[in-house]
Parts: sequence; structure tokens; C-alpha cells
Amino acid sequence: MTPPDCQLYLISPLDVSGAFPDRLARALDAGPVAAFQFRVKDIDEHAAARLAEPLLAICAARDVAFIVNDSISLAKRLGADGVHLGQDDGDVADARQRLGREAQIGVTCHASRHLAMEAGEAGADYVAFGAFFGSSTKDTQHVADIDLLRWWSNLFELPVVAIGGITPANCEPLVAAGADFLAVSHAVWGGDEAQAVRDFAQAIANGHALRG
Repeated sequence: MTPPDCQLYLISPLDVSGAFPDRLARALDAGPVAAFQFRVKDIDEHAAARLAEPLLAICAARDVAFIVNDSISLAKRLGADGVHLGQDDGDVADARQRLGREAQIGVTCHASRHLAMEAGEAGADYVAFGAFFGSSTKDTQHVADIDLLRWWSNLFELPVVAIGGITPANCEPLVAAGADFLAVSHAVWGGDEAQAVRDFAQAIANGHALRG
């Protein structure tokens, strides 16, 4: 996950049952997507694994990285491409030891330069800042400023993910400021997922043009 340009990082809705595998396939076939994060809550690991396995296969068939939210043990069980850790979900060193050198390990850093630098020093593969906008997916407890993206991308080579209320209509400044990935959920799954991915692809291209 070290791209030359900004890419889309899809985060699952909390309900990935029913027809969701078909929706995921449709989204991934609609345009470029770098990674998919499996994020479910309040179910045990066995149930989570059953839900994750068909989604993992869909991602693998399309060369899309499959990242597990929060759970190092579930990521290991699935043979996932990596894990995304919140500040209370374990540490990078433990994840690296259990998942191996090739695993992609990301860390939520909210709006904190200090947490991001700590994550980088610990060996994270990317840091995530946000929320940049109000989100319908999670309560917004931390608000990140676009200058944070500029600061990070100018000083560090470690990829940075922008998250929080991002839509095709508001993402261009984040791309222009240096975001390597846009992490999005409701903006895709809240409507026509294929059209949303196409809209993001166009907006990301517009944002790249602004970087110049």
C-alpha cells in the first residue's frame, strides 16, 4: 500500500450479510479500489470469519487488499492482508509478530501528529487521520484539519489515509493536500455502490490535477 497516487480504501458497513458480497463485487468492478476493510461489531470471531470468507475471496480475485478492523486474531485466522488498529486495539509490534513481515498494519491517529509519529516509529505501514468531515458511520470525536495532511505528506514517506465523512463532492482538497488513500463507507454503501466508485475515481483525478 505505497501508491504513487491517491486511491480508494473501502470500509464495510456493519451488516455484511445477505446480498452484500454481490454489492462488494459490483463496487470493486466499477473502478480502482486499493483496499477493503472488514469492519463488524458485536459478533464473535467464528461468526465474523464466516461472514468474512466470501468477501476475502472476492477481494483476492481482484487483487484488492483485505484488511481486518481491530482484531489481530481474526486477521491471522483469515490469512488477511493486514489489520487496522485503533488506539485501544493492540500495538503494532504485536501485530507484526503475529501476522508477519508482509502484513499491512494501519493505525488510527485521529488528529494527532504525535500519535502518527509514534505509529510510524513502531513500524506501521500507514497512518489514518480523521474525521475530516461529519460522519454518519461513526460518532465524530476528533476533527482533523486539512493542513495535517499537507504537513504529513511533506515530511514523511509513510502513506496517510484520510477518513471521516468523505464523499466525491468534498474529497478533492484532501487528494490535493497529499492523502494517499480515501477511506470511505457510507458514501459508497449508502446508495449505488458502483456509481459511487466511479464518482470517486473522477473526483480523485480532479484532486490529482490540483496537486500540480
